[in-house]
Amino acid sequence: MKKFVLLGLLFAVGLALLLAPFASQFPDGLEKVAEKKSFLDKGEGKEVFHSPIRDYLLPGIKNEKFATGLAGVIGTVLVFIFVYGLGRLLYRHKKFEVSQEKIEIE
Repeated sequence: MKKFVLLGLLFAVGLALLLAPFASQFPDGLEKVAEKKSFLDKGEGKEVFHSPIRDYLLPGIKNEKFATGLAGVIGTVLVFIFVYGLGRLLYRHKKFEVSQEKIEIE
């Protein structure tokens, strides 16, 4: 199972590294409609959280494609760590509940 998880992570990191630099620079559908209907500026507000990797570009790296790929890798690894940790936590919690039920039945 650990091999499968590690292979999945390596595959996701590889995809992020290879495909992130080819992401479109054009606005997405929602942004395009907001621009067309003239309410794009209303979506802009005060920043609640300052992102260290704004617009998928790492500060200090001059090569834009490399910076975007590296930002994709960092994001992928951070999401993996969060989801893996949450999964382990929920698994332990579920295992604890099951063992509690067995004790009560006996």
